[in-house]
Amino acid sequence: MTTAKPRVLLVTDLGYQARGRRYCDEDIRLSTRLREDFDLALCHPLDAARLMDSFDVVLVRNSGPVLNHPGAYEDFRRKALERGTRVYTQLTGRADMAGKQYLLDLTAAGYPVIPTVDRAADLDRLPVVPEYVVKPKLGADSIGLRILPREQLDTVPFQEDVLVQPLIPFRYEVSFYFVDDAFQYALHAPDPERRWHLEAYEPSAVDLEFARRFIAWNTVEHGIQRVDACRTPEGDLLLVELEDLNPYLSLDLVDEATRDRFTAALTAALHTLAVRP
Repeated sequence: MTTAKPRVLLVTDLGYQARGRRYCDEDIRLSTRLREDFDLALCHPLDAARLMDSFDVVLVRNSGPVLNHPGAYEDFRRKALERGTRVYTQLTGRADMAGKQYLLDLTAAGYPVIPTVDRAADLDRLPVVPEYVVKPKLGADSIGLRILPREQLDTVPFQEDVLVQPLIPFRYEVSFYFVDDAFQYALHAPDPERRWHLEAYEPSAVDLEFARRFIAWNTVEHGIQRVDACRTPEGDLLLVELEDLNPYLSLDLVDEATRDRFTAALTAALHTLAVRP
C-alpha cells in the first residue's frame, strides 16, 4: 500500500514584480523539488484562507508584500491562528512579520542593529551623520523609503508611523539564511550600490554568532528566516533587517550542493511539521 504524501499549500504570487529579482522563478523551481515529497499546490495569497483547510501545511513563500492585500492577509492570519493551521513560517515571528517595531525593540535592548527611533524626542539618540533614512513601520521592498539631510529632520511626519535611521557608510551587505534554527548558507553584495548582485560568502564563527543572536531572539521554532546585515568600515556587523515572513532566498545564486542541502532541510522540516500534533 502506498502511503499518502503530506499535502502542502505553497502560497506565492507568481505575478509579483520585484526590483532586480524574479521571485516567480524561485518558487517554480522550488515547488518542482518539493513535489517529489509532497502533494503540493500553489495558490495566490488572496486565496490562502479559503483553501488552507484542505492541506497539512501552508508554506508561505514569495507572496509579495502584505501591504498589497492587508485585509486578505489579516483574514488568513486570524483564521490560521484560530484553527491551529500549521504555517511555515509560523505566525508568531517578532520581526518583519509584525512590522518594523522590532528595530526599535532591538535598539533599546542594545543589540547590534542600525540605531532606530520613531519619535522626534529621540532623534538626539541617533549618530550625527549628513543624511538619514525615513521609512514606514509597515514598509517592505523599500516602499515609501526616502532619504533626508540632517537639516530637514524636523519635517519627518512621525504621526504617520515612520522610523528614522542614520544613513551609515558600509563596506558591503551580507545575508544569512536559516531553516528553523539551522544555518544553511550566506550571500553578500560586494558593491553597496548593487544590493541584489550577490556572491557566495563564507561566514566566520563571529559572523554566525551575530546572526544566531537574532534567530534566538525571534523564537521561531519552524520557518525560513533571513538575517540581513551590513559591514561597517570598522569591520562590525549591524542588523539591517530580520525577514521572517517570506524571505527571498536567491537560490539561483548558490551552487547545486548548497541548493540540494537547503531543499533537503526544508523538506525534512515540512515533514516534521506535517505530523506535529
